[in-house]
Amino acid sequence: MRKGFDGLAVMTQQVLGQSPHSGALFAFRGKRGDLVKLLWFDGQSMCLFSKRMDRGRFVWPSTKTGSVVMTAAQLSMLLEGIDWRRPERTFTPSLAG
Repeated sequence: MRKGFDGLAVMTQQVLGQSPHSGALFAFRGKRGDLVKLLWFDGQSMCLFSKRMDRGRFVWPSTKTGSVVMTAAQLSMLLEGIDWRRPERTFTPSLAG
């Protein structure tokens, strides 16, 4: 996923039909499913967060409209690599070093 602030903001407007400055958090997944980028406007500026899984993939909700409303708990589980539809770890991380 090569898109940054501007590319994701344009996708938010053109594909989802929403304003990236609305204060909502917009999540985008890479093709392989191991990368997630979150776009958020905090009232002053755009914020872009990214997370890449070393192993495994993010469990992504299926949708017909292109967007899904999630609770903070569901988003937290998604970012932890937990299937938020069936809360259990998809892989157990090991200690580094």
